[in-house]
Amino acid sequence: MRAVRTATALSRVRNLGILAHVDAGKTTVTERILHLTGATHRRGEVHDGTTVTDFDAQERERGITIFAAAVSCAWDGHWINVIDTPGHVDFADEVERSLRVLDGAVAVFDAVAGVEPQSESVWRQADRYGVPRIAFVNKLDRAGADLDSAVDSIRTRLGTVPLVVQLPVGREDGFTGVVDLVRMRALLWPDGDGALQEGPVPDELLAEARRRRRALEETVAELHPAALEEFCAGEVSAVTLTAALRDVTRTGEGVVVLCGSAYRNRGVEPLLDAAVAYLPSPLDVPPVRGTHGDEEWERAADPEAPFAALVFKVHAAPTGRLTFLRVYAGTVGKGTAVLDAGAGRTERIARILRVQADRHQEVERAVAGDIVAVVGVKAARPGATLCAPEAPLVLEPPSSAAPVVSVAVEAARSTETGRLATALARLAEEDPSLTVRTDGETGQTVLSGMGELHLEVAAEQLRRDHGLEVSVGRPRVAYRETVVRGVTGHVHRHVKQDGGAGQFAHVVLDVEPLEDGGGEEGFAFVSTVVGGRVPAEYARAVAAGCRDALAEGPLGGHPVTGVRVTLTDGATHSKDSSEMAFRVAGRNALREALRACAVALLEPVAEVTVTVPEDAVGAVLGDLAARRGRVSDSTVRGGTSVVTATVPLAELFGYASRLRGRTRGRGTFTSRPAGYAQAPEGVLTR
Repeated sequence: MRAVRTATALSRVRNLGILAHVDAGKTTVTERILHLTGATHRRGEVHDGTTVTDFDAQERERGITIFAAAVSCAWDGHWINVIDTPGHVDFADEVERSLRVLDGAVAVFDAVAGVEPQSESVWRQADRYGVPRIAFVNKLDRAGADLDSAVDSIRTRLGTVPLVVQLPVGREDGFTGVVDLVRMRALLWPDGDGALQEGPVPDELLAEARRRRRALEETVAELHPAALEEFCAGEVSAVTLTAALRDVTRTGEGVVVLCGSAYRNRGVEPLLDAAVAYLPSPLDVPPVRGTHGDEEWERAADPEAPFAALVFKVHAAPTGRLTFLRVYAGTVGKGTAVLDAGAGRTERIARILRVQADRHQEVERAVAGDIVAVVGVKAARPGATLCAPEAPLVLEPPSSAAPVVSVAVEAARSTETGRLATALARLAEEDPSLTVRTDGETGQTVLSGMGELHLEVAAEQLRRDHGLEVSVGRPRVAYRETVVRGVTGHVHRHVKQDGGAGQFAHVVLDVEPLEDGGGEEGFAFVSTVVGGRVPAEYARAVAAGCRDALAEGPLGGHPVTGVRVTLTDGATHSKDSSEMAFRVAGRNALREALRACAVALLEPVAEVTVTVPEDAVGAVLGDLAARRGRVSDSTVRGGTSVVTATVPLAELFGYASRLRGRTRGRGTFTSRPAGYAQAPEGVLTR
């Protein structure tokens, strides 16, 4: 590994993620960054399977990023930690965990397609964590590439203010460079393998460059007071414009847009310059916040502060278990004892590694702002906080989406059942979006994940990494049940007397549908009891019992969502009433009430974007209709048709091979979760 961090000041550290839709060129951008900064000796290519960050065998075979990979490099006196994230929707949880520990990001867009579905999804993920971004419109050398069209899609689909700081020189195959609108200079790469050449703006582009520079000044002036002052006086200087772009990027009011062709080695140097100029250092982001007991605390990015770090990834490497950390505060060295604050367990860090994808370099210590891997931590899972034992702190973990697809997994030989259980536990430990359970009715081991491809990759890991032959059942989706017509005044009386203290609880419930599904929890509980007939602590117990009842619905034992329960009346006994009695009463009362309600089945649906040649549109639309898909949009881009539809997830299994067959291999599709919709009668669920 050539890139070695010395005592770089925190103000010169950048922790960045590369975000994009699958095939927009994220990994190629990362590879060019590593080669340009001297971190690698030669350029890796996705199509050759020689990239640094896509080092897993499955990634190289499939040609996509599956696992987030961390790499580091140095540029212009700055130390840059880069995480190349997956672009496929099935691995969005990897993106989520990465964004939780990043200070900034580069969003990569295809110059032909613009903002694609997964581009929008990762953008919203970054919004949730308040991660500042710059944008790179890639593949300007492709036929049909159009910077203005891509920028317009950024404006309309992402709801942000694009601040375009470059003008392309040439179009499609003739794309050779860009005009830097901030400093009004031309940056040219006449030879794809040659060095950057700087010169004056070409005469034929000068008028257009001046017009665009003025438009940029006007947009920035609307967002920044210093730029507004100079704009009103005549012209915004390059120094003021740069400072204003930095401030606007870091507040999230706008996004700087650059362009180029990473594959042709054009535009990467100014992209690196923009990353260090506009994106924040660990000192520029607010102090990390955490809790200890009932109190909230802050930890600044200070090497002298008490140590605090968040685990965002775990990997069982051949050399041992690697635990990836973002160090937010303090310093940690080899042999240091740290506290897993959530579990209350002390761990000892044996080694600290600077990571370059699958290669590692041992270092003596890690300080605030670092992203490193450590060896010796045996039990911490992604989302855990490691901190100084004398200053405990629990940081907010990244959120994790609920699995939507399940398959039954079984060892080919009964003697390997124990090994399979161990291997599945390790997979779930590394990837929190995978869950493993035993079906209570069939006794089968059920593996659940975020999509068909996600589960395919997990099954292949079992075969390759753990040497297990497994059989995998047909995927099943995670259905839900909901109330469409409720009941009022449902009475339940819980009485139990078997010696000693008895149990007594009397409740009256109204059950009704919850408007808009009730959000993530899908449940609301209200008590309207007056006169103390059901004390507040017993009402809370009834609510807890109702939540217990929602685990299995009356139709097929699926979780129930979108329900409002109102406790309207009840009664207590002076000796036999207790919180436990009312919890049991609440659970049984709601179970009975749900059987009396009109209940409907909900099925997960996905928004599917299909890109096909125009002559195949009819066949594709017919196939989508047969899969109960509802087409919402159809457009033509550069000779191909793009169809957007909402399709039940259960109908998408095997769609990739069907689409290839109907389009002779020329059709592609992407999908993303779009919530739940009511299933028609007759859908088989078990």
